[in-house]
Amino acid sequence: MKLLAKWLLCAAALLAVAHLYSGVVVQSFSAALVAALVIGLLNAVLRPILVVLTLPVTVLTLGLFLFVINALMFYWASALLDGFQVRSFGAALIGSLLYTLIGLVINSALESLFPKK
Repeated sequence: MKLLAKWLLCAAALLAVAHLYSGVVVQSFSAALVAALVIGLLNAVLRPILVVLTLPVTVLTLGLFLFVINALMFYWASALLDGFQVRSFGAALIGSLLYTLIGLVINSALESLFPKK
């Protein structure tokens, strides 16, 4: 139940990002659902590999390179989908930051609604 709620709320977060920032375009809620799923899959599969491969750069930049990796996941998801578009890499960076901030609020709310046993 928690996973389904998180997926729906992440799709709503994508719609909120598209509403707040013009560099991100989401055509419909169903496109947002698919985009949230693809972003989640990219973050689960590709992101750990990229974090390990770019570890020296991440250490040199004191962790700031992780923002670039998040933006890449956001940008690549838009490249894979039709209903979800990001205009540029800069837009992906800003969009991923907004999406992450909204995601933190969602995770906090879900933890209070679905406490661990």
